[in-house]
Amino acid sequence: MEIELARTFLEILRQGSFSAAAETLHVTQTTVTARMHKLERHLECRLLQRSRGGITMTSDGERFADHAAQLVQIWETLQRELPLPQGIERVVAIGGEASLWHPLLSRWMSALRQRLPTLAVRIRVGERRELQQQLSEGGLDAVLVHQADYWPGMQVSLMQEEKLVMVQTPGAGAADPYVYVDWGEVFRREHDAVLPQLASPVMMLNLGPLALEYLLANAGSGYFRLSAVRAYLDSGRLERVPGMPEFAYPVYLVHPRERLSPHLREALALLNEIS
Repeated sequence: MEIELARTFLEILRQGSFSAAAETLHVTQTTVTARMHKLERHLECRLLQRSRGGITMTSDGERFADHAAQLVQIWETLQRELPLPQGIERVVAIGGEASLWHPLLSRWMSALRQRLPTLAVRIRVGERRELQQQLSEGGLDAVLVHQADYWPGMQVSLMQEEKLVMVQTPGAGAADPYVYVDWGEVFRREHDAVLPQLASPVMMLNLGPLALEYLLANAGSGYFRLSAVRAYLDSGRLERVPGMPEFAYPVYLVHPRERLSPHLREALALLNEIS
């Protein structure tokens, strides 16, 4: 059976409709329907029932759902681990949101290479929901995110309690732009409630490192993770804006409880050590 058929079945269940699954998988709804027909022909049974109320599983569909995720996980694991490079004994696949690459992900990568030289590391940077979907499907062993979704079988641990602080270039004035960095829905809600005068800025970015690069090359202000700007504050390239509120920005580690292999335990122990 083609793994893509099982993956499509799971995505329909996750999204609740054929059209939403097609959008997530970046295919047409006709393709999703054809895959489901093919899957049901392979298994010689009906898996899903479509009605005005939505999608429901048949009893055969419920039984298949118990095994479909395992099929996808095994396939994803084999794809990333075979063939092993010479001198490598194990592979670990880690995901993280783009805003976390500096300094946490980069420090973790360095520590893994230095301390576990026989471990191959696969790093994937992406959006939170995409990363957690890949984690649930077995494409990743663990992810670092700022807002964790809880679901059965997943372990969620608080790694860091980050702060978002407003900084500016020295001498920045009222004419210099406020750069609104979109740190997610929780930040947007709290920021816009406390600072409504800054809710509609001239510049808005959803990638912290890019916004920081802009700020260092130009004049202006914005909210950034304290750990990411501390060195610039110490050197005088940036300064705190006095009297401005701080916002909590936690970092969570998410991984499946049942797939906690010995080499993943070692990798996570290193993360705990450096965080």
